[in-house]
Amino acid sequence: MHNHRHPIHCIVPPHMLNNIATHGTENQKGLAISTLKASERMRGQRRAMADFPAAAFRVAAVGGKERIIYDAKNGTTLPGTAVRHEGDPASADVAVNEAYDGSGATYDLYKNIYGRNSIDNNGMRLDSTVHYRKGYDNAFWDGQQMVYGDGDGELFNRFTIAIDVMGHELTHGVTQFEAKLVYSQQPGALNESMSDVFGSLVKQFSLNQTADQADWLIGAGLLAAGVNGVALRSMKAPGTAYDDPVLGKDPQPAHMKDYVNTVSDNGGVHINSGIPNHAFYIIANQIGGNAWEKTGQIWYVTLRDKLTSSSNFQQCSNQTFQVAGALFGAGSLEQQAVKAGWAEVGIDVEGGGPPDPTPGGGCLGSLLKLIGAAPAK
Repeated sequence: MHNHRHPIHCIVPPHMLNNIATHGTENQKGLAISTLKASERMRGQRRAMADFPAAAFRVAAVGGKERIIYDAKNGTTLPGTAVRHEGDPASADVAVNEAYDGSGATYDLYKNIYGRNSIDNNGMRLDSTVHYRKGYDNAFWDGQQMVYGDGDGELFNRFTIAIDVMGHELTHGVTQFEAKLVYSQQPGALNESMSDVFGSLVKQFSLNQTADQADWLIGAGLLAAGVNGVALRSMKAPGTAYDDPVLGKDPQPAHMKDYVNTVSDNGGVHINSGIPNHAFYIIANQIGGNAWEKTGQIWYVTLRDKLTSSSNFQQCSNQTFQVAGALFGAGSLEQQAVKAGWAEVGIDVEGGGPPDPTPGGGCLGSLLKLIGAAPAK
């Protein structure tokens, strides 16, 4: 049984693990089945603690960034043994350092660009556990912390290798404290898409890339040598990230005409997320510059102030259009780009009629951007 309200958010989608369990070698099949079973057990634990606010467990003792990295030592006890605290020198363990740097980069994007005080906006300490289980082909946010497997070495490399994977999973925490998008059907696909969007922005921000310089891949470097693929997903070209005899073919659509109706994967949350992902990519490239500045701000304010637990693609498009107008002015380049981007994936913004430029509207947007503020609900 899947729990849509309090799920475990894993980066590797179940359809990919199911393909491995069907087409992989005996070793790969065993590890995939073990990973799937472990995810189900974690869902049960997540349900047991669902009524406790995560901040009650993981609040920073002092203001500012605070990270602790733990080592599970290939076991299942969480969080494990603390091996690096905030400000400690680098470890000899590359996974420890990657988890430390990735959680720090995610914190920095949300703090420096959007004025958010950690994942819960209340100084939440960022805890991460590496070396979870043996050959574990996944990484997940369990409602309190990040957990990373080492991969099997045949299909997947270690899961700390991709900074956008870390940004993706930590953003599930942001969504948990804000819109609380139900993990099913279109709200669930939006939940996944928000994580892909901000995971990609964490990567772009850390590399100081403009929208046209970015690769827009989620999990580049994660697939092991010999796998026919470049990443888990592509926001630029959904459906093209991989086509492998063992992993299967990337099933993501880029347009509503190809929307996948399925009962698996909580209604295709990892599949149909390709549609809003592609809309964001188009909009970010139309607006240009650093995607985290304008397009990212529109998406962040929408996630923080506008979306509800049951929001669907149409409602997200309407809200991003309205937020773009509030931030940058009615009829502004940014607002028109939002409308055009959604239209290109088959969603017409409701209430997005002919541009109606408002004198001074762009000044408000510029001021808000400068002070890192945004209209409240």
